[in-house]
Amino acid sequence: MSIISKSKLTSYRNTTRYYSKSINESLREFKAESKYNKVTIFLSHKHAETEELDSAISFLKRFGVEIYVDWLDDGMPRNTSGITANRIKQKIKENKKFIFLATEGAISSKWCNWELGHGDAEKYINHIAILPVKNNYSDFSGSEYLQIYPYIYESDSTPNSYYVKFPDGDLKALENWLRF
Repeated sequence: MSIISKSKLTSYRNTTRYYSKSINESLREFKAESKYNKVTIFLSHKHAETEELDSAISFLKRFGVEIYVDWLDDGMPRNTSGITANRIKQKIKENKKFIFLATEGAISSKWCNWELGHGDAEKYINHIAILPVKNNYSDFSGSEYLQIYPYIYESDSTPNSYYVKFPDGDLKALENWLRF
């Protein structure tokens, strides 16, 4: 099993956007894309990690999905409040899948862990997955509670082949998991 490195994830961003565009321009374009007839994903992530977010969106978009990102939602209040929390709960419920972009920063984030708890309540076990991303040349130092969730990984034997591995050992090709 290969946890996706930050440089590998970033390579997907670089292949899908023009180098002259900033990350914010890329994210605005993603927001404007058609949502018609696509499986929807709530993508939980650390807000300060825009490069990782842009890269993860580019990676997942290859599978023909629609991704919800809370801070790109025009319906979110400008200042974080209870309304923010209720809207996030609603969006987790509305989207078919929940993916937690598990960077070191996201794992330590109170909001990301809160979202994961709601994703667990709404999507466990067939419609939730962890996308673990380690810093280049480091070990993934996730919390033990993440082991109860399916996770996305790259095959060691077939590069650029991705799977969702369930805690019981079952495997599904990522593209198939995203469709059901």
